[in-house]
Amino acid sequence: MAMRREQSDRLFAEALRHIPGGVNSPVRAFRGVGGTPFFARRAHGCRVEDADGNEYIDYVCSWGPNILGHGAKPVVDAVIRAAAHGLSFGIPNPAEVDLAARIRRWVPSVEKVRACNSGTEATMSCVRLARGFTGRDLIVKFEGCYHGHVDSLLVAAGSGALTLGRPDSAGVPARLAELTVVLPFNDIGALRATFGERGREIAAVIIEPVPANAGLYLPEPGYLECLRELCTAHGAVLIFDEVMTGFRLARGGAQEIYGITPDLTAFGKVIGGGLPVGAFGGRADIMDHLAPLGPVYQAGTLSGNPLAMAAGLAQLDELEARDGFRALEATGAALEGALREAARGHEDRLCLKRIGSMFCMYFTPGPVRNLAEAKRSDTKAFAKFFHAMLDRGIYLAPSQFEAGFLSLAHGPPDVEATARAAAASLREAL
Repeated sequence: MAMRREQSDRLFAEALRHIPGGVNSPVRAFRGVGGTPFFARRAHGCRVEDADGNEYIDYVCSWGPNILGHGAKPVVDAVIRAAAHGLSFGIPNPAEVDLAARIRRWVPSVEKVRACNSGTEATMSCVRLARGFTGRDLIVKFEGCYHGHVDSLLVAAGSGALTLGRPDSAGVPARLAELTVVLPFNDIGALRATFGERGREIAAVIIEPVPANAGLYLPEPGYLECLRELCTAHGAVLIFDEVMTGFRLARGGAQEIYGITPDLTAFGKVIGGGLPVGAFGGRADIMDHLAPLGPVYQAGTLSGNPLAMAAGLAQLDELEARDGFRALEATGAALEGALREAARGHEDRLCLKRIGSMFCMYFTPGPVRNLAEAKRSDTKAFAKFFHAMLDRGIYLAPSQFEAGFLSLAHGPPDVEATARAAAASLREAL
């Protein structure tokens, strides 16, 4: 039975008058699944309540940062304490030093780190820094990997650009796009051929080590190792975009899990505790090319602002105190098992992927190892499934090509309720 959404529908109609598309980020518009979005009124733990009073178990978690759940008391308390002393200074503050030290301690590849305000800003800064450090212009990225709305990286992108069917944005100059080489993920032959032909031109390779913006698929054995070897041999900077995976999959992110050391890493999401934040860091000899030490300019009035730093520190403290990564893996494994059981009888039409607290159910039999295979998904069936789940109080990302996220607030009752809803919703969708 469909939930009442009169207030959300009214708000969306009003939003359309004032905001392009009625939303401030494209994927929120539900274009990938049809219908109109609901408007959130409040959230706590793993549940979010809409403007009509409907409650949902949330597997979006603000697209990843709410790893403790919504409204986690240690994070809220830290923000309140920080706010009492001032919202922003534009002056160095102690918390930004503390968070930088924490990132260095948890991620061994990071020798120096700089805070910024978003994941997009972090990846943009990594690319500029790599070009300034190497004196080269060419960037290599991968199909389906979304690195924010950076001009040179919004080519064959994932996330909202993929959902909307326009992976290349208008407004990106052709000459700039020509400086970006796009390769299929998990294709070692394509990697070797590209470096063989243009290795001396390549400033950097930027990659999501676990692509989470075209759903979720994993690097095959030897792939990231080959990439590291080629970058080292040709003097290119290897950039890991861990905006999604950093401090979510492990203390040291995906690079800890796969044992690969990048030269630079972009961070976001979890280190803001739900507030806008980004950061990037890596080898000291590269980072020291940033102003004021070097010629690569990067700046931000709100970079390292005390509220975001306090929230991030509190969140990382809580993750450590609660052995959070072990708990998230256990919940992730339980959810995977429950969803596989719910999908019994439909295995020939589905492919479930999971790593740690991230997951995606593709409506294709698989395998799914890259964007081309992900795009074989039956998006109409997914849209039916999405709305059936929403009507049963389960909120998944409104696109086949987005990952789902767990938090420490999700528990066995939530997993059981989700599995029951999934079993019924799959019968309707398939």
